[in-house]
Amino acid sequence: MSAYTDSSMAMSSDDIRRTYIEYFEQQDHRRLPSASLVPAEHDPSALFTVAGMHPLKPYFLGRERPPYPRVTTCQKTFRTVDIDIIGTTSRHITFFEMLGNFSFGDYFKREAARFAWELSTEGFGFPADEIWITVFAGDDELGLGADEEAIEAWLEIGIPRERIVECPRSENFWQAGPTGPCGPCSELYLDRGIEFGNADDLPGGDNERFLEYWNLVFMQFDQNPANTLSPLPAKNIDTGLGLNRLAVIQQGTPSIFETDQFAPLIALGEELSGRRYGQEHPTDRALRLLADHSRAMTFLIADGIVPSNEDRGYVLRRIMRRAIQHGRSLELPPGFLLSYQDVVIDLMGGEYPELHRERDVVRKWLESEEESFGRTLEQGLKRLDELIERARQAGNEGIAAAEAFLLHDTYGFPIDLTIELVAEHGLGVDEEGFEALMEGQRERARASAGRFGAGAEEVREHALALTREAGFATDFVGYETTDQETTIGAAATENGRVLIKLVESPFYATGGGQVADSGYVECLHGDCRARVEDVLRLGDDQVVAVVPEKGTIEPGERVRAYVDRAARHATECNHTATHLLHAALRRRLGTHVRQAGSYVGPDKLRFDFTHGTALTAEELREIEDQVNRWVLEAQPVRALTTTLEEARGLGAMALFGEKYGDVVRMVEVGDGSFSRELCGGTHVHNTAEIGLFKVLSESSSAANMRRIEALTGPEAVDLMRGHDRELADAAKTLRVPPERVADEVAELRSRLRELERAARRGATEGAVDVEQLAAAAIERDGARVLVSEVPSLDGKALLDVADRLKNKLGDAAIVLASTGENRVDLVASVAPALVERGVRAGEIVKLAAAEVGGGGGGRDTLARAGGRDPAGLPRAFEVAQAAIDSALGE
Repeated sequence: MSAYTDSSMAMSSDDIRRTYIEYFEQQDHRRLPSASLVPAEHDPSALFTVAGMHPLKPYFLGRERPPYPRVTTCQKTFRTVDIDIIGTTSRHITFFEMLGNFSFGDYFKREAARFAWELSTEGFGFPADEIWITVFAGDDELGLGADEEAIEAWLEIGIPRERIVECPRSENFWQAGPTGPCGPCSELYLDRGIEFGNADDLPGGDNERFLEYWNLVFMQFDQNPANTLSPLPAKNIDTGLGLNRLAVIQQGTPSIFETDQFAPLIALGEELSGRRYGQEHPTDRALRLLADHSRAMTFLIADGIVPSNEDRGYVLRRIMRRAIQHGRSLELPPGFLLSYQDVVIDLMGGEYPELHRERDVVRKWLESEEESFGRTLEQGLKRLDELIERARQAGNEGIAAAEAFLLHDTYGFPIDLTIELVAEHGLGVDEEGFEALMEGQRERARASAGRFGAGAEEVREHALALTREAGFATDFVGYETTDQETTIGAAATENGRVLIKLVESPFYATGGGQVADSGYVECLHGDCRARVEDVLRLGDDQVVAVVPEKGTIEPGERVRAYVDRAARHATECNHTATHLLHAALRRRLGTHVRQAGSYVGPDKLRFDFTHGTALTAEELREIEDQVNRWVLEAQPVRALTTTLEEARGLGAMALFGEKYGDVVRMVEVGDGSFSRELCGGTHVHNTAEIGLFKVLSESSSAANMRRIEALTGPEAVDLMRGHDRELADAAKTLRVPPERVADEVAELRSRLRELERAARRGATEGAVDVEQLAAAAIERDGARVLVSEVPSLDGKALLDVADRLKNKLGDAAIVLASTGENRVDLVASVAPALVERGVRAGEIVKLAAAEVGGGGGGRDTLARAGGRDPAGLPRAFEVAQAAIDSALGE
């Protein structure tokens, strides 16, 4: 038995991590802490941190200066590319730790190969004759030949040529996506012996004999566009060693799920379910999936992600719901996710203290999602069982796209969960049709949301080029002054604008939710003047975009750069107010509240935060009052420079997805007991400068995300004066004192509603022949069904007609529609007896509404919807009729 499979000499996962990091620290590498699973704000290319090098991309691209030429990390990583097969294989997981050593223009292939060989043989104890190497074989499309430099590096170490295998681009050329940093790679494999495969097996092939454990990427190129390579500013090294995969080798286990980070989670599943691991595949798969997904969800929530219906939150919700469904299949007791969380924290909290810090927050979201999805899961599974049984009886190959869409939209079933459950019965899902329905929904959302401006990335690339050409970083002096004499170090024209690089700049660059400063740049010794249109943030550097108003802006010119002081101060008031709002929300609602996005400008502030329900009027009033109390208390506001470790020790709030160095800027209000945040923005010196804080609105920005918009200072005062004027005008019109306006309006509205009801009754009685409509109903298996258009009525009038029809038709399913210019109103009414047979008004009206470009819903017995496309009404009626017939067994 080889040393690396001897259980008495097995290395724990903690041992592997420590051995790796300490070795590279001895090789003059500086250890950096793991970045968040939420990529830094400057990298919109991925939802999650998917590789060890991901947080280091700005250094590889030359956009930022690396803190050290050699670094080593143990990076938290999350990928979903293999999510559908989690639990069915021995090695695929979503959350894992990636060990890496990196060089930014320092050492290259020979040194990287030597380091990997020394650590493999001396640190991890692998027999030299069992290590095989793969290298890049070249690729015509990329215009590259075989990596002879890497081959030579391994030969110098003493690897026989026959153990160096050339592999194609698909195996040995690394890239994080279709564009970005990339390069050939060389992988280290361990030969586990012929008993795991065949004599002709080779590394890089589809076999179990050779296990890849380390990838050395020689980061030489930037790919943009696809298949077009350009050299990076420096030749870099990016390596990745999967800690969990190496644990399989070191601990001699059959799979990842028996290693020390997973075995306690498998054991927990056994304890909670009363079942044994290793006895039957469905149980093993569920136990493995729960172990993997519970790790992932705990770390994702601890890094600030909450379950929602968009982007990262949707992925989190997807894995949570998969885990909940598999937990239910094992009959685990309610609250089982919390038990898994405790074990994950016990296992991983020593290396990742954020798991302890965020324990309560993680617990809140796990508890909330298990409870909420648990309710709809039972209803959805019952509905799915009905659909499966109906498909079987009809001899269909699977369930229709509309039915899968309904499960997704109404019951929250991710499509992969529906496919998985249906497949267990030998059936399929119309995935293409489902995707078409989803795309229609996305198109409607995009149409309502608008589009981002084009060309921003191109401007950024030009700014980066200017920065490289200038060869220096701008010194930002905007914390100390808003008016600075300085020099234009470099300049370039850009679509009627000029991009300039100032030696010193008082202008704040867009970042952290705060908009860029506005202002002017004027020549000190000539006749030139330019308006500042934007300030582009490039890591810790910046470029100013200006619009010339007179004269020309030239490199080397001495200029006066000054900020629009009024706009800056208004922005500062709003920025400090967001910190106070954040503190007030956490004090009133709980510590699960986290900033999830913001806009801070001179006009207003917008603050997005994690919270599962709408705020009550009382909660909103108390939060607004608390902020104004802190404003009136004239609390000092200070910005302190400290270490990241000390700031966290003081309880400072960090913005998830933001990248922080060892030294950070911390903004505290008062004595810091209620507000300390890591923040690079500009702020008032005293809360009294804010003057007044007034909430404009509170709304949902996504599932489990709320949004507050508010005003401060003169804008808030103007708003309140406007309210006073409107109240005075209303009191004058109603001829009552101002304090009686609300009561008087309520009384008038009550009288108006009664008059409207009477008018609708009169209008429908005269305009709609209910007897004739009722006569058009058809018999369906002991029930009556009416699907019909009623001209020239609004939704409320349609409800009245449906109510009158219901009294005449008895046990009936009624779908009515009326159209106007770019408008469709839909109403569905279903008798309780038919609901018991599977006919549901909410489902029917939702399906029909999708065909007319709208949406809606309601109860099983009565629902209402609307749309914008009258041309789709015939198809909407067909879908509604088909849904009713399907439920009735036609």
